[in-house]
Amino acid sequence: MDRLTSLTVFGRVVECGGFSAAARRLNMSVTMVGNHVQSLEDRLGVRLLNRTTRKVSLTETGKYYYERSSQILADLEEIDRAAGALNTMPRGTLKIYTSGAIVRFLLPVINEFMTQYPAISLDFNVGERSIDMIEEGYDLMIRTLPTQESTLVARKLTPWRHMLVCSPEYRDTHPMPKVPADLVEHNCLQYTYYPYGDEWRFEDAAGNQQGVKISGNVVTNSAETLRFLLASGQGIFLAPSFIVFEDVAAGRFVRMMPDYRAVEFTISAIYPNRSHLPTKVRLFIDLLVERFAEHRKWMT
Repeated sequence: MDRLTSLTVFGRVVECGGFSAAARRLNMSVTMVGNHVQSLEDRLGVRLLNRTTRKVSLTETGKYYYERSSQILADLEEIDRAAGALNTMPRGTLKIYTSGAIVRFLLPVINEFMTQYPAISLDFNVGERSIDMIEEGYDLMIRTLPTQESTLVARKLTPWRHMLVCSPEYRDTHPMPKVPADLVEHNCLQYTYYPYGDEWRFEDAAGNQQGVKISGNVVTNSAETLRFLLASGQGIFLAPSFIVFEDVAAGRFVRMMPDYRAVEFTISAIYPNRSHLPTKVRLFIDLLVERFAEHRKWMT
């Protein structure tokens, strides 16, 4: 069997955590994947993977072999890419996953990128579920909250904060909270994806954090539902700044508790931990960094 192909297959098995997932990723039969790995083990005279019915794991030798062979394959890919870049534009499919809440900020960047690099095709998916970037073949994920996956790399695009808001009608008919503890007296409309659940967290002027357990009669993953209920005076909302900033600027919503601000998060571009990024991914991330810099002032 072709040795480079076997090295590639072995690497995908390690990265995907199993033969079946690697086979789907490579569009290859599970039997052929197993044959390539077996060919490497026979050639070396050692076992590279421990196999069980549920998963595979690297042996000590396999760990060393994976690290070194991954670098070799990355170097070969970089050589091919560099040679091709001398005469061609970035090309191929760029596969991206992102949250629906920030699509409107990404679309102008995507339009600019595809205009600049017409040989690029886009596979753009929107949702809130957790994805396996490697198994599902994503080049890039744009997230509003930190990733817990240690094998992924995150490049910061912009910090952002939530805004505590209500409608002008609500302000005129309810006592306004002055400190976080006052929020227990209000109907707090809750966004499903707030990372701390029913504990809303704030910072005072000195940067000290305070959390308060809130309650309310609505919990939803629909920002439009929360915006409608908020405008109707049904309660208050600790809203992502990128969802309500236009309403605040237009006076449709009112910011509350001016002596406190919500804790900071980061919108990040996340990609698999590779030594060499594909040119199309690197160029798109660079453009994202440049364009999102323009949003930083109002997002924080």
